[in-house]
Amino acid sequence: MLLLREGRPLSHADLTARSEEIPKCDKVTLYRTLESLTEHGLVHKAQGIDAQWRYCASDPELPGCPGNHPHFLCLSCGAMVCLLGQPLPRIEVPKGITVLGKQLIVYGICDTCTRTKGKENA
Repeated sequence: MLLLREGRPLSHADLTARSEEIPKCDKVTLYRTLESLTEHGLVHKAQGIDAQWRYCASDPELPGCPGNHPHFLCLSCGAMVCLLGQPLPRIEVPKGITVLGKQLIVYGICDTCTRTKGKENA
């Protein structure tokens, strides 16, 4: 599975761009498949401030994103990476609230984009 091999969250556009690695299917089928995998706990999704959902494998027995850690989103290229080994901060939830999930997105400019921008300015 592409999400297992990649080891980082991929957007719908990332997945469709690699059409040679995934079976041919229309956009709706891909969205439905990703949502079904999410509902069954096989895929974790994180939404960046760019409003795009990104998906990654979430089985703790396999490489990928278990979903219980922050993610970094590059505002220049849109790449998202897992910040493994860094647990999400503990949050006191008021009585009566049911938490269904949590995520933390740290955003900025990745090293690759920073280096590319530096070369352009040189």
